[in-house]
Amino acid sequence: MELTLHLPPSDWYRNTSDNDLAYWGLDYPPLSAYQSLLHGRLINASLPDAVALRASRGFESPESKLLMRWTVLSSDLLVFFPAALWFVWAYMKGGIGVSGEERRDGWMWLLAMVLINPCLVLIDHGHFQYNCISLGLTLGAIAGVLTKNELVAAALFSLAINHKQMSLYFAPAFFSHLLGKCLRRKYPIVEVMKLAFIVLGTFALVWWPFLHSYEAALQVISRLAPFERGIYEDYVANFWCSTSVIIKWKKLFAIKPLKLMSLSATILAFLPSFVQQVKSPSNLGFLYSLMNSSFSFYLFSYQVHEKSILLPLLPATLLALREPQLYGWFVYFALFSMYPLICRDQLLLQYIAVLGLCFLIYYSHGGNHGKSLNIPCGAKVVLSLPLLGSLLLHITYLQIEPPKRYPFLFDALIMFICFTQFVVLTLCTNYKQWMLDTHSRSIGAKKDL
Repeated sequence: MELTLHLPPSDWYRNTSDNDLAYWGLDYPPLSAYQSLLHGRLINASLPDAVALRASRGFESPESKLLMRWTVLSSDLLVFFPAALWFVWAYMKGGIGVSGEERRDGWMWLLAMVLINPCLVLIDHGHFQYNCISLGLTLGAIAGVLTKNELVAAALFSLAINHKQMSLYFAPAFFSHLLGKCLRRKYPIVEVMKLAFIVLGTFALVWWPFLHSYEAALQVISRLAPFERGIYEDYVANFWCSTSVIIKWKKLFAIKPLKLMSLSATILAFLPSFVQQVKSPSNLGFLYSLMNSSFSFYLFSYQVHEKSILLPLLPATLLALREPQLYGWFVYFALFSMYPLICRDQLLLQYIAVLGLCFLIYYSHGGNHGKSLNIPCGAKVVLSLPLLGSLLLHITYLQIEPPKRYPFLFDALIMFICFTQFVVLTLCTNYKQWMLDTHSRSIGAKKDL
């Protein structure tokens, strides 16, 4: 905040005597910088010491903590909450995959699930970030698509990307769904051009201070793609980290081939979902596609963080009324995948509290999670194994010292268990998305009869 408050935009992403990028430099797109500038001005009006240039490094006081917390809460109230309300209204009005009874009884339950997202609450209000803004803009864009306000959706999603570049995890889903819709209209080229104009116009407005020179734009881009940090930085429940116990990716391959490998794997992972939406776009298919696309990036893309699980968790939450069992399983293991980070931040009590609150609401009246599933006994045993393992690791991680030779043994085990569950979940949702075509054809055949 102090950087954007005291330095000109030309120095925000450039290493200078006043801006040590190695200390805490900006590494998010310009919209995030503008948000920091706004919050910096608000804090400067009441507590200038908290945002003083250079002098504020390491500054901490009860007042500064309170002000910073309020900036996150206000972002929730101004961006995420309205977007959640708009989505639930659009979802219920459209009757997306739910019956009339579920629409009547389940809207408050669904809204509570979206708002009381334990992972988002812990990361934004405990670890202290502003994911609620980029996710709120994305949620607004999703609501725009569901209500056929595609141009508004394009603008909102462009803003989401310009707030946090990880919003690109959803880009294949938005692109394929909107392209599929455009191809079915009377003038598809005109429809595509309208969307392109909105996207390019939004990007131009956000990037305007940095478009005066190629060098200035390149400085921003170089901060947004820190490839030199490696294919993963900390323990994360994705393919590259989970398999690194056997295959030492960082030692075997240089950065360039790893970038190509991760790009290829990510594209191959989201391609089936992408093709399905171009071929047969639908609102329900779009929600599945959002989850499948973001999961593809989380599992296979370059430089994934533990916090990135928030992205596939968003569409999973939006599908909670239709897929309650899938959502309940996912939210538990998503939270568990952040357990080492939570322990490092000393947020264990908050971890237990938000997990308990989430499942208290989950098992409350309003959701259709109580519907029984015909799961074979053998499958139930298999499903119980990762759950039992996670419960044991919760205790082991805190109470037992890992071997000195393998200091991150428990971290690796946690990530491997979560990774296996995420793979199963994404295979399941990809299958469900493709089965929508079969279901649509069967309904069409019945109508013909």
